[in-house]
Amino acid sequence: MSNFIELGKKIYDLNNPREAHRFAVFVARCCLHPQRMSRLEKFFTQSELMKKIAGGYPFVYEQATRAFFYYRSTFEERARLIEENMQFLSARLNDDFMLKLYGDKKIELWKMPLDETLGEMKLVLCAESGQRKEGLAAIMFILPDETPVYQILFWIARTPDNDWAIWIGAMQGPNVDDARELIKKITKKCHAYRTKNLILYAAQAVARSLGVKKIFAVTNEGYYANNHIRRDRKLKTSFSDFWAEAGGVPTDDKRFYELPLIETRKTVEEIPSHKRAQYRRRFALLDELDAAIDNELRRFKRADCDI
Repeated sequence: MSNFIELGKKIYDLNNPREAHRFAVFVARCCLHPQRMSRLEKFFTQSELMKKIAGGYPFVYEQATRAFFYYRSTFEERARLIEENMQFLSARLNDDFMLKLYGDKKIELWKMPLDETLGEMKLVLCAESGQRKEGLAAIMFILPDETPVYQILFWIARTPDNDWAIWIGAMQGPNVDDARELIKKITKKCHAYRTKNLILYAAQAVARSLGVKKIFAVTNEGYYANNHIRRDRKLKTSFSDFWAEAGGVPTDDKRFYELPLIETRKTVEEIPSHKRAQYRRRFALLDELDAAIDNELRRFKRADCDI
């Protein structure tokens, strides 16, 4: 139990009454699952890299104990997906990448100028404490003042068929006063390509670059917040509807859709003649995004990784 108390002290500010309450709940839940928690702790003490990751991002212990990631996730499922996420990434990407990602640093993958007022919009990979309810990392568009525009929160874990997959826990849009106007400007800059489609496209590009075989995404029924009693569970964007629009298909588990790894593009014949120039510019932008993501991630690939 003493180990659990020490772990909790790394996560929570005991001078804050609310945090102190969470600390007590954390220790109690650890005591209810002592063997699995001990195995998780052993996982993060097996190497210097894992020790440093847990030191920079101690929430890996908390995430196993709370009803995070998706609706009705179990303690064992959460602990396993945390371990598998770290196993996958650390086997393919070098220590520098891992320590930046889980050391509260943003890894830039791409950037696009918007206008003189907004400046550049950057695409980054990051893992922030405020995102820990729905994933272990995020792919995010941000403005120069680091205001999030759109983000997809995810983790990487095996499927029941033992394939590696990216699992999307949530997609979030901008939480600013002029959100509608901001999205309108970005959509125009992207040749009428919606920003939420752009962030999904970026997530698909990351998945392909990392070599995962599948992508799954939580449905409205699978969203983690359904674990909690809330006055208003209404989502700004219906996950299920959007995944279906993006070519996703329901799975046997109603909590998840399976999404395509590659977005299907319209052929020239399918595009009205007066829009073909716009689509050419859009596809060129997406090809640029693809190449930038792959090039940046390859800089961090381990020398012995052949993906």
